[in-house]
Amino acid sequence: MSNVQRPNKLQRSLIRLDEAPAFMRGFVQNIILRRAVPFTGTAGVQLVSLTPERVEVRLANEHRVRDHIGGVHASAMNLLAETATGMVVGMNVRDGCILLAKELSMAFRKRATGALKAVATPTAERRAAMQSSDKGEGQVKVAVTDEAGVEPVECAFTWAWIPSSRPAQN
Repeated sequence: MSNVQRPNKLQRSLIRLDEAPAFMRGFVQNIILRRAVPFTGTAGVQLVSLTPERVEVRLANEHRVRDHIGGVHASAMNLLAETATGMVVGMNVRDGCILLAKELSMAFRKRATGALKAVATPTAERRAAMQSSDKGEGQVKVAVTDEAGVEPVECAFTWAWIPSSRPAQN
């Protein structure tokens, strides 16, 4: 048996993007993101890179996501971190699974300056667990940094994945 995991539905959708002209790929990736998580469009989250090993998303410090002191609002930081971790989990779970955010930990350390980026990189062990089981859970850490390179928050999400349909019970 091969250790190479067959691409899941999300990965196959992105592979098909390789057929599109290079200048359109980022635009189409963001459409895919907004279909998966519509609120990302409302907030203006931009997908930078999306692979099973690493997801990077960005959020500009625009009026629609600012707090009362002019920084990116705490809820928008949460959305950014959730999007990065959720997309990386989505790139790794088997077809037919539903993702559920189960728990989040977010500690605010410093005031954010300017735009933010979030990078989620699951461990090889976590990826293997997601790819080998139809049901499970695990924590995915994410680094959120601002334009100055500072991590204004420390956060991690625990995601669960379950089969999308359950067998009928007698």
